[in-house]
Amino acid sequence: MKELIINQNDAGQRIDKFLTKSLPLLPQALLYKYIRLKRIKLNGKRCEISTRLMENDRLCLYINDEFFGSGQEKKLFLSAPLSLNIVYEDENILLVDKKPGLIVHEDDNCQIDTLINRILHYLYEKNEYDPSLENSFAPALCNRIDLNTGGIVIAAKNAASLRILNGKIKERQIKKQYLCIVHGSMPKAKDTLKGYLSKDSDSNMVSVYTSPHKNSKTILTRYRVLQSNGRFSLLEVDLLTGRTHQIRAHLASIGHPLLGDTKYGFNRDNKGTGYKYQALYSYKVTFDFTTDAEHLNYLKGRSFQVPRVWFQEDFIDGKIK
Repeated sequence: MKELIINQNDAGQRIDKFLTKSLPLLPQALLYKYIRLKRIKLNGKRCEISTRLMENDRLCLYINDEFFGSGQEKKLFLSAPLSLNIVYEDENILLVDKKPGLIVHEDDNCQIDTLINRILHYLYEKNEYDPSLENSFAPALCNRIDLNTGGIVIAAKNAASLRILNGKIKERQIKKQYLCIVHGSMPKAKDTLKGYLSKDSDSNMVSVYTSPHKNSKTILTRYRVLQSNGRFSLLEVDLLTGRTHQIRAHLASIGHPLLGDTKYGFNRDNKGTGYKYQALYSYKVTFDFTTDAEHLNYLKGRSFQVPRVWFQEDFIDGKIK
């Protein structure tokens, strides 16, 4: 028998959801069977799968040791580098400037060097995270950025902050602004583009149309031209909707693909520019809360941005022409 004491990060979860995360080796069918057979008890009594856990609850698990694992797999993040570019940090959140070429989560190749593993390693060294002291929670990312795009990624250090931030992102109360360089001169100095985006998961490509298509979703992309030299334009972009590859595909659909983008642009147009990644950066985040953010209310109205975006400096210095 093993006993788990519910801590602050575990509280509020349904028992089945909590156990799925804390015991990933336990098959779902067995989990429900063990609850039914009272081999999983809450505070010494029978429990239901939908019961919500409270801090200091005691779960007694009468199950085989094999389902608990060795515990070593929880510390694989220690093999990831400690290198991080921190934009802002407090006891609840961490804003990190992810560089192009670094993936945010493990992919099918099970790569250890990911942004989240670097963050876990960093917090472990600071004694702010120890998987042996947590039952189900680990610091997590609230937003993602493509492999070859750079910019600010928000990480939550505790479950309460993760819940609030995920809600604020869903409600569009966290504003993200991008810098990018596109081919050509834009038709207007500023504009809001409307389109309809559909995704092909097999090819990891999206298509943008001017009218609704089957399974398409409406997208809105606002841009402002910061500088132009005829061949290229430097833009600031606001995502009014957040869809896969939205900026890249939307701007390409109107004839202005991003510099360095070979997926939605053309190699011939990028030849000789020296850009192997798309010139796109999520450079600024604003916590534009319009409703209560509980213990994160101190972030309301605050903006954070990366100190420098290399392609912006190159453009202003006349190196991109």
